[in-house]
Amino acid sequence: GPARDDAAARDRFLGIMATEAERMNRLVRDLLHLSRVEAQERQRPTAREDLARLVQTAVQNLRPLAAQVGVDLVVQGLDHPVPIQADADQMTQVVTNLVENAIKYGGSGKWVGITLTREDTPRGRSVRLEVADHGEGIDPVHLPRLAERFYRVDGHRSRDNGGTGLGLAIVKHIAQRHRGKLVVESELGQGTRFSIILPAG
Repeated sequence: GPARDDAAARDRFLGIMATEAERMNRLVRDLLHLSRVEAQERQRPTAREDLARLVQTAVQNLRPLAAQVGVDLVVQGLDHPVPIQADADQMTQVVTNLVENAIKYGGSGKWVGITLTREDTPRGRSVRLEVADHGEGIDPVHLPRLAERFYRVDGHRSRDNGGTGLGLAIVKHIAQRHRGKLVVESELGQGTRFSIILPAG
């Protein structure tokens, strides 16, 4: 066929196949993560972890990605330990998913704020991890469904950015396992804030 005779066409097909294989790989990995989190949801983690340290490490690992697209990562509230009961790997994944999303969709040349604050709620002391981008924002019509599996605001753009449509579903279920919740606030033209509110440890 034409691909066998034409080296450029063959290379293009191989490139497409490699990209699709990588996308399938990410999808399978995220599905496995999600099913594992759902299976553990009733078992609250008992280990005491320093959320500030987990956030700091995850953010450091994402700085090269942010630099590639000209996004500055600005952290606040990480100077002192913030103890919580947590699964360290899962909380690292929460931070990674939220910050990665903000880098990809927050707009090149902008900055992403990652803030850790303590607050009092009717249910007692809690910790809020907020990841705020300064991109286009999300139409309010999408907000209630944003953490549903495979739900995408812009499917084409999400696929181009390597998204599987499962990242926020994973974040929501991890938050629930930690007796916390995911809150999303967005303003068109201003940006989006993703917050995880967790019981203080």
